[in-house]
Amino acid sequence: MSEGIKETKAWYETSYGKLGVNAQRRYPNEELVRFMARTYFSVPRNERSDINILEIGCGSCANLWVIAKEGFKAHGLDLCDEAIRLGPSIMDDWGVQAASLKSGSMTDIPHPDQSMDCVVDIYSANCLNEADFETCVREVKRVLKPGGYFFSYTPGQESDAFRDHAPAKLIDSSTLNGIYRESSMFAGNHYPFRFSHPDSVRELMEREGFKVTSIERVLRSYNGMEEHFEHLTIDSVKM
Repeated sequence: MSEGIKETKAWYETSYGKLGVNAQRRYPNEELVRFMARTYFSVPRNERSDINILEIGCGSCANLWVIAKEGFKAHGLDLCDEAIRLGPSIMDDWGVQAASLKSGSMTDIPHPDQSMDCVVDIYSANCLNEADFETCVREVKRVLKPGGYFFSYTPGQESDAFRDHAPAKLIDSSTLNGIYRESSMFAGNHYPFRFSHPDSVRELMEREGFKVTSIERVLRSYNGMEEHFEHLTIDSVKM
């Protein structure tokens, strides 16, 4: 486990230790719901239990509960032991069967080769620096079945938080050592925080054996339109 991953784990263990389930939102990410709708909601409900969907960096299951509620077989992986401990209570609150949850790193996914139909990443793999993210992409490819989907919702480099990042420092060309400017979105997240560029992420994914079917920008303003943030949605398929 790299030093950056250890930093991320320690930050989230502290956050969940202090805030419990309030360390994470309780509702699923909107772009994940859109991905699920366009990819899977035409599948008859009685066939969905055969579809294995893994969320890397699942936290306390704010996304996984809706995946399970829609009838898919939900799996979650997170570095934070406390988040994994809290996850079943969130699933229970929404009246769905608990997901299969495991503690571990997305650079060493504890699932067999070709065991997943889909892997989703919602603002989790951005905690990896460039080298660790490349390892993660290879791990995602390993656990996906041929034709399986990888969806990522991740920060983009057009964000003010990246372009005006001082006093944070660059670890590599796209990763900050945290978000330290107090007026920045995600201020206080003091662990590696990577911002992707559409061209570079496409090149990496295609080099590692994925076909990128879509990259879209979601541009949002914060702090009374003083702060702008770019989110990227990336759809890809294992070739």
